[in-house]
Amino acid sequence: MSTKIDIDTRTFVRFWLVILGFALVALLLVKAQVALIIIGVSLFLALALNGPVSRISRRLPGKSRVGATAIAYVLVVTFLSAFITLLVPPIVQQTAGFVQSAPALLDSATSQWSGLNDFVKQYHLEPQVNGAVESIKNSAAGWASNVGQGVVSSIGSVFSFITALILVLVLTFLMLIEGPEWLNRLWRLYRDKKRMEKHKRVLGKMYTVVTGYVTGQLTVSTIGGTIAGLAVFILSFIFPTVEAGLAIPTAAITFLLSLIPMFGATIGGAIITLLLALNSVPAAIAYVIFFVIYQQVENNFVSPHIQSKRINLSALMILASVTIGLYMFGIVGGIIAIPIAGSARILIEEYLANRHNDDDEKKATILAKAKK
Repeated sequence: MSTKIDIDTRTFVRFWLVILGFALVALLLVKAQVALIIIGVSLFLALALNGPVSRISRRLPGKSRVGATAIAYVLVVTFLSAFITLLVPPIVQQTAGFVQSAPALLDSATSQWSGLNDFVKQYHLEPQVNGAVESIKNSAAGWASNVGQGVVSSIGSVFSFITALILVLVLTFLMLIEGPEWLNRLWRLYRDKKRMEKHKRVLGKMYTVVTGYVTGQLTVSTIGGTIAGLAVFILSFIFPTVEAGLAIPTAAITFLLSLIPMFGATIGGAIITLLLALNSVPAAIAYVIFFVIYQQVENNFVSPHIQSKRINLSALMILASVTIGLYMFGIVGGIIAIPIAGSARILIEEYLANRHNDDDEKKATILAKAKK
């Protein structure tokens, strides 16, 4: 038996308009992905800096929030400038030194391969070797033709990064200044004081999660960066080819990349190992041994002790949130993924608790009516 369903034209049009609206919103979100990331990072930084700014403003004579924000900004910009100044020159110097020593390494390798040349001549493998060399030359020519395009693209990426950084700093500055006033305007819109107090409590929990995570992660990164820098400084005495100046960029790289949970420290360790390998392979091996041992200590003792009860997320949820953040928004997504997941946990718990309370109230009402 077949059933015929009649749908009027108005319902049909509304249905497809809703579908079209969702598709349009999704397209706009994809197009505005970069802008949303910039706004999200600015909001994250504003939440992280709100505590220090509030403490500074309470100690200023006029309790000016603008002055406190300006002081905090000077400190942040000074830190970023010092970070770039300490990080870039040593890396450039090490790379340039490796490039200068590359010809000598090639000459040494060529002299050591004389036995291989005798082997090629003895077994008449010259055509195959010449063909491989010719193929490598052709590939090198192709790579050289794309160098200019790569340089232009890199310059464009640098300018894009600088523009995004300026936008983040400006938006964060405005959020820190205008944020409290916007919150007051939001609370004044509520007519139900009970609901307002409940939402204030939820927002306060989310703020505690974000600030607690930022404070804990900064502490863990500072400890890791300091110890890594000291390790490289000690290696410079054991291995003469390793320069003591590498300790500062080592500490900076470890501090920055350790802000990314789960994966960041490993990426930083790989970069530092590569820098050390350009100077001394034994030093690089020694650093790898140190890095593996320290990571065990940090993952099992330092980080759990500092971050305990700040986020209250399981290891699976942390790994899943960091993975999603990295693949969706890159390094920035990996850094902000955990506090976002912690805030989402609070919202879900509050929703389930409210639903449970509503069910209890309904049951109590039904029982009261039944008794009457």
